[in-house]
Formats: sequence, C-alpha cells, structure tokens
Amino acid sequence: MSSLTLGPVPAFDVTDPAFSITSEDVHRAREQSWYATTPYGIAVLRYEHVNRLIKHPKLRQGSVAWPAHNGITEGPFAEWFASWILNKEGEEHHRLRRLLNPAFSPKLIGSLVPRFQALALELIENFAEPDRCEFVGEFAEPYAARVIAIMLGLPESEWKVIATESATVGLAMGVTLREDLPKIEAALQRLYAFCDDLIADRRARPQDDFVTALVNASRPDDGRLSDTELRDAIVLLIFGGFDTTRNQLGLAMQTFMAHPDQWRLLAQRPELGGNAVEEVMRVNPTVRWVTREVLEDFEYEGLALAAGTTVHLYSEAAGTDPRVFEPGFDITAERRPHFGFGGGAHHCLGHFVARSDMSEALPLLATRLIDPHELPGASWLPDSGNTGPIRLPIGFTPNP
Repeated sequence: MSSLTLGPVPAFDVTDPAFSITSEDVHRAREQSWYATTPYGIAVLRYEHVNRLIKHPKLRQGSVAWPAHNGITEGPFAEWFASWILNKEGEEHHRLRRLLNPAFSPKLIGSLVPRFQALALELIENFAEPDRCEFVGEFAEPYAARVIAIMLGLPESEWKVIATESATVGLAMGVTLREDLPKIEAALQRLYAFCDDLIADRRARPQDDFVTALVNASRPDDGRLSDTELRDAIVLLIFGGFDTTRNQLGLAMQTFMAHPDQWRLLAQRPELGGNAVEEVMRVNPTVRWVTREVLEDFEYEGLALAAGTTVHLYSEAAGTDPRVFEPGFDITAERRPHFGFGGGAHHCLGHFVARSDMSEALPLLATRLIDPHELPGASWLPDSGNTGPIRLPIGFTPNP
C-alpha cells in the first residue's frame, strides 16, 4: 500500500518511515486540499491555514499526545515529555516562561557570539582532510554540542556526552519512538544525573552564566523553579538545542549545495547570515510539523474537528506554499514569517540561541568551503517529525 493517496481529501500514511513530508506528492496534495488525513489526525498544508490554526484559541499545544500516539503512557520518558514547558498550558505555561525567559536574554547570548565564531573556525581548520569532510561528525555535531557546553559553562571537552545522549533522546521525535524507547530512557537517566551535578555545582559556586541564572530565577508572583522544573528545563535545553541545531546545519548544507549561487553570495556578503538561517528554515526546516490538539468541537473551513483531534501543521509545505511565496531560494528576499520555531504562545524559547549560533556558522563555512558538493555515503533520519542527516560527506575546494 502506498504511503500517500491523492483524492479530494488526500490521505498520508505518516507512520511509514519511507513517507516523505517534503515530497512532490505532498506538494501536489496541497494543491488539491488545504488538509490531508493521517493516522495521527489531520495534516494542514497551506500557509494561511497554518498561520491561523497555530494561534487558534480552540487548539492547544498538541505534542503532549505524541507518546500516547505511540502507545507510551507511563514511565520516565512519558513523565519527562509531559514536563516540557512546550507541553504546559495556561498559567502554568506562563509562569515557567516568565521564570525561564531572562536566561535566554539577547544580551547574555550576544556576549557569546565571539566564542561561536572562534569555535566554527577551529572546527573548519581541523577537518581531517583538506578538501572533504563528513559534515555531521566533523562540524554540525561538535558545533551544536560545544555551543551548549559554552552556554552551560561546562568544559567543551564534555561535548561528546552532550552529543551522544542528546542524539539518542532525539530518536523520540521520530516515528520509530516505540522501538527506540529503552535506549531513549537510558540516555535520559544519564542526562538527569549530568544536570543534577551541574545544578548542585552552581548552587555551591555561582557564576555569571546561563545555569546560575536559571538556578536563581525567581519572581515575587511566580516563586522559584522547583528542583524538578530546573532539571527538566536544562535537559530540554541540552536535547533541544543540540538536536535542532545539528539537524538544521546539515539541512542548510543540503539546501545550499542545491543553490550554489546563494552559497557564493553568502561568502561575499556574510552579513546575510541571519537572512540565510530564515530562508533555510522556510524551505528545509528540521521541525517538519508543529503539533496542536483540538480542545473542543468546532468547525473550520467546513471541516468538523472533534475535541482531542491532533492537528499537524506542516511547516515546509506552508513555507513553500506558492499562494504566498515565489518559487525558489533567495537569502536576500524579505519573506513572511516561517514556522520553523513554531508560533503563538508556544513559540520556541531558545530561538535566539539557534538563530545566533547558526547565523555565525554559515557565513564562515561559505567563505572557506568553495563549491561544496555531496559525496557518496550520506544517510538521513526519516523525513517526518524532526529530521536531518545522520552522515553527510561533502567535497569542496578549500579557501586558504
């Protein structure tokens, strides 16, 4: 049976690991209907509908149901997943956001930009061979993990712990969650121990850093973060910050290799680094869908939506919708906002970190890797949920 059936209302079998959420079939389905049916609920395919539904008052953040969709209703992973600020609603969500926000201040993150630049250059200069690299292992993974170490005030030598455990926890965002659960929960326990030690150290020896800001976070009306909230928040930062940045950098290289003129332009105009991140995330986001859940029965565009229905908002399909965007990839263009960081009340808390570290890395890569091209041996996560390359061998002409 095909993983996609086109009709008046298309049907997608997104549980099939071979299903591609960014395929031409999905784009054709977008022309037939603003939504498709899936085993999880409905998939929304057009920009204006995604833009309305991502903020709709009768929808709540929906990823809280992801473990249950995969038959997981108890245990360490289910408990941690339910603890995410992303999966909290109402006043509880707002309280956590108010307490966590100061640690993500542009001033604190901005002060780290020179470290991000030095790190990117160090990794490029240390490629094992002068004219090729395995981009994930030699750049994206150590860069994303060491950025987290810098933020947390950890020795950068700890990056392999961050990378290994985060990559394993990241399997939970894919359609193979159930079979991967034992190793996901083992990695989660190791991250818990790692974070408990880190929190205890900052309580004993405060520093002018991100973790100390979280440990000391308090507001007269909101109290403080509990020990469990602190630990869960830092584990989420480690996992989320690593997984999405590593994946998104790999997807950026995939996109630029398909548009070599834009890569050359970025090398000539490094100030376009921020624009480049936004354009890549519009056409090739690692977060392939944003999830919502229907709170109460209502009708939308003639479709009856029952309470409890999962609504997946397809970020790439929305970001490339020809009703809103001219075809193509252009890092100089002014575009409407993409949905790579979600939207509404649950807009990604760490978006400024991701935007900062990637906008520094991409121009430095562009100036030093001339005419990059994919070599044989690439492998990829399934094209659903969160995706990206597992291995991405790249050849290039080095720029001395």
